[in-house]
Amino acid sequence: MAEEYGEYAFLAGLVIAVLVGVFATFVQPFLGLLMALLALLGLIVGLLNITDKEINSFLLAALVLIASAAALGNAFTLFGAAVQGAVSGFAGALTAFVAPAAVVVAIKSVYTLASKK
Repeated sequence: MAEEYGEYAFLAGLVIAVLVGVFATFVQPFLGLLMALLALLGLIVGLLNITDKEINSFLLAALVLIASAAALGNAFTLFGAAVQGAVSGFAGALTAFVAPAAVVVAIKSVYTLASKK
C-alpha cells in the first residue's frame, strides 16, 4: 500500500512540474504553494519509493538532474523567451521535487552506513 502512495506522489510531482513549466505565467501567483507541494511530494517519494538497493543509483541520478537543471533553461535561449521560461520553470519545479527526495535518501544512506558494524 505504501508503494502505491509513493508511486502516486511521484506521478503527481512530475505532472505538477510539467504544468509549472508549461503554464509558468499563469501559476506565478501560486508558485510558492506549488513548490512547497512539490517538496512535500519529494519527501514522500524519498521515504516510500527508494529501497536500499536503489540508493546509489537514485542519488547519482538526483545529483545529475539537480546540477543540470540550471543549465537546461539556458540551453533553450535560441527558441525565445516563452520556451526558455517554460523549460526553466520545469527545471526549477523538478529540482524542488527531486532535492527533498535526495535529502531523505542521503540521510537513509548515512544511517545505514553508520549503523553497520
